[in-house]
Amino acid sequence: MRVKICGITNLEDAKMACDAGADALGFVTYPPSPRFISPEEIKGIIANLPPFVTKTVLFVNVTAQYVNEVMSYTKADLAQIHFSPSEEFYESLECNYIKVIRAKTKEDIDTFQDYAIVDAYVEEYGGSGKRVALEWFKNKDNSKIILAGGLTPQNVFEVGGYGFYGVDVSSGVESKPGKKDKKKVRKFIEMAKYALRCG
Repeated sequence: MRVKICGITNLEDAKMACDAGADALGFVTYPPSPRFISPEEIKGIIANLPPFVTKTVLFVNVTAQYVNEVMSYTKADLAQIHFSPSEEFYESLECNYIKVIRAKTKEDIDTFQDYAIVDAYVEEYGGSGKRVALEWFKNKDNSKIILAGGLTPQNVFEVGGYGFYGVDVSSGVESKPGKKDKKKVRKFIEMAKYALRCG
């Protein structure tokens, strides 16, 4: 099971997560978030990271032009679209991207066919710690789903039997908003990888 550590705000945390075995890192461009960092900061971090880690930039309520500019400038690999834009928006993107499904009901997770991140719906965006109901995923093909929302080193093991492609964590591995905790990150990745083997 792939593991993404989101809400990276500094190079120290980024390198630590890579060393701990993270498959992907996420950077937040949404200004109200306590994990917000500028495109300039993102570019500086990415320039110092190893090549086999996916660098993802999270966007909320922006134009396709802005996404294209930031992705080109930062040299990130994947745009994470954390809102519900029009089809014209997606058609205008010049980069690889992944959609976020902010699930209110079980039916919401059936609205896509491609790879997607499934997060619990909350009014605000990101890092709320709210969990998606695991029973929604029973008896489903979850091989294209990256599960997010409310995951911690203590509960990530529970998702191992559902066949998710990956898991995405932010606040669950922090010592405070925007600062990752080394022990929590290592424990989360260890438990996620172990859950896959046991699931």
